[in-house]
Amino acid sequence: MARELPIGVLISGSGTNLQAIIDAIEAKRLDAVIRVVISNREDAFGLVRAKKHNLPTEVLDHKKFPSREAYDQALVDILRRRQVELVILAGFMRLLSPVLVGAYSNRIMNIHPALLPSFPGLHVQKKAVEHGVRFSGCTVHFVNEGCDEGPIIIQAVVPVFPDDTEESLAARILQEEHRIYPRAVQLYSEGRLRVAGRVVQVEGLAKDDSQVLTNPPLKG
Repeated sequence: MARELPIGVLISGSGTNLQAIIDAIEAKRLDAVIRVVISNREDAFGLVRAKKHNLPTEVLDHKKFPSREAYDQALVDILRRRQVELVILAGFMRLLSPVLVGAYSNRIMNIHPALLPSFPGLHVQKKAVEHGVRFSGCTVHFVNEGCDEGPIIIQAVVPVFPDDTEESLAARILQEEHRIYPRAVQLYSEGRLRVAGRVVQVEGLAKDDSQVLTNPPLKG
């Protein structure tokens, strides 16, 4: 029987990536158990999703803490009390301090709606459209003390069309986020991820050099 990786999920909003992870667990595609869902906002819809699936939830309002470090220490305390091994950021709209990053070094994952290292930060779909890139996508990475700078685990690529808006591109990327985030967590659960400097090595990774994308296509 596969072990169930104990994870904690941090959210601030609607929690669609949280739902994708819940669905993957319930479908037996992800060997994990959610020990706690923590939100910094009590009105986050992700809390409703968690409660619907009978998952433990906690609200930790960052406004009630004197510093980012004090808040992150409170997060660490909850995560340790719940015996969480891997921390999942699923729309958690806060930069982490060294307190949390250090306590869970290479054990915090985040998903970003761009192909890092291009377009870190906010409003990245808008930037992709404005720059006229032919491809965009999403990235799951380990979190370090930089903004969207941690080692890359998995990426998914989507085409950017001439008539795309920020919203249409974001919707296409979000579909891929829901596919690759559970996959990244499963790779961790299987013990297949090794961090070597900036590179995440995936054990047993099959090579497939046929996955070449061209946009616009070479024909037509």
